[in-house]
Amino acid sequence: MYFDTGIVYRALALIALENGVALDDEATLAKLARELRIRVSPPSKQDGRLYDVWLDDRDVTWAIRTPEIDRAASQVAAYREVRSALLELQREIGRSGRVVMAGRDIGTVVMPDAPVKVWLDASLEERARRRQRDLAARGVMASLEEVKAELAERDRRDRERAVAPMRPAEDAVVIDTDGRSVEEVVELVLRLIEERCGCARHVRHP
Repeated sequence: MYFDTGIVYRALALIALENGVALDDEATLAKLARELRIRVSPPSKQDGRLYDVWLDDRDVTWAIRTPEIDRAASQVAAYREVRSALLELQREIGRSGRVVMAGRDIGTVVMPDAPVKVWLDASLEERARRRQRDLAARGVMASLEEVKAELAERDRRDRERAVAPMRPAEDAVVIDTDGRSVEEVVELVLRLIEERCGCARHVRHP
């Protein structure tokens, strides 16, 4: 199963904005985090999603992927109480079986004992192009400079936050994805898994 832990912070940000909770109200945000009922399941629609994200009985897969939620999620994720409230939820999912977890503190905080840690890197310019392309595919138009500024600000907040700052784990393998295709990156990761886990490959990425 693929699980992007950023989902939980995005879902929390969505609930906070919908309920008029100030993004600097750590106590109320932490309370919402403790009450969060989120479910991730295989994709039910062929619209580019990698999975469904449900809040109670509501599909919020794309509702949590807007630029507004991008900004808000980075803000709520900076609070110690919020991260503490959501940490065990993430760990339970990570220990539930064969899981690939993505996030900015997985190898350092959430799953420090993970057998394979990969830090996928790319230049700000390249990431902005990818993000702009993804947004356009969903009908959201944004200039490259606007997207770059949003990403740069999010990176700054995540690097400088006091709790679980964004950084690669010491034993993570850093892969620069600039100029590489998805297929090339997947091949590199699969080789790494084979080397670290001593396991044979059963399914090859097309």
